[in-house]
Amino acid sequence: MDEFDDDSFNDILGSMEIPTPAKQPKTSSAATSHSSSTVSTSTSGSAISAAPVSKPASNPHNVLVHTKQRGNPILKFILNVPLEYRDDIVPDYVVGRTSCILYLSLKYHNLNPDYICQRLKALGKLYELRVLLVQVDTPEPHNALKSLTRISLLADLTMMLAWNAEEAGKMIETYKQFEKRSPDLIMERVESNPHQKLVAALTNIKPVNKTDAVTLLQTFGNLENLINASEERLSQVMGLGPRKAKKLYKTLQEPFLSK
Repeated sequence: MDEFDDDSFNDILGSMEIPTPAKQPKTSSAATSHSSSTVSTSTSGSAISAAPVSKPASNPHNVLVHTKQRGNPILKFILNVPLEYRDDIVPDYVVGRTSCILYLSLKYHNLNPDYICQRLKALGKLYELRVLLVQVDTPEPHNALKSLTRISLLADLTMMLAWNAEEAGKMIETYKQFEKRSPDLIMERVESNPHQKLVAALTNIKPVNKTDAVTLLQTFGNLENLINASEERLSQVMGLGPRKAKKLYKTLQEPFLSK
């Protein structure tokens, strides 16, 4: 499919009804008692075993993989967490008690654009963190990614892009490994050291990098001397150059309070 029709997703999403968990019917105590006695005793007085066969509970340390994902090349790159194949899960991968992943090849999506919407109908409102892992395997992905981004926003999905099978596998592995890790590990660290705060502030001025900021503070000693320096003097700082010096000078001379 060369052209990707954005409007088709709007029509499908507009008609999509997210299912809610089915309600359990209430059973009266009398009916329960009667049913129990019927199952447990036959006319000859012998006991009847009618317990349904249920699948064993999954190991919480494993990544649960839907059996339909067998043969997916990304699986051979998941090396640091064990895999457990199940046919009783809705998503492609379950990486936590409240986290799941739907895998989508962009090439397959272009051939079957309705597929992802059908998967979302089946998923319903299950799981709090719902990741759409898209493997970009087409030369012109922009139109398809635009539509998938819209779908992700409407369906409360976190869209992650992988550019090859190895990246996709490592993403699944990382989600599982960080399942119970503190979010502080990926949160921005606020510097408490005044020098580091100045370095961080200067690097917010594009195209000044961290090395430039450290060199500037070492050259001028403090922020006051840096602000009072001329554009010509700034351009003489090792590694800065005329272009960076011009941008830095212009930024430092702008009023801090707008009128």
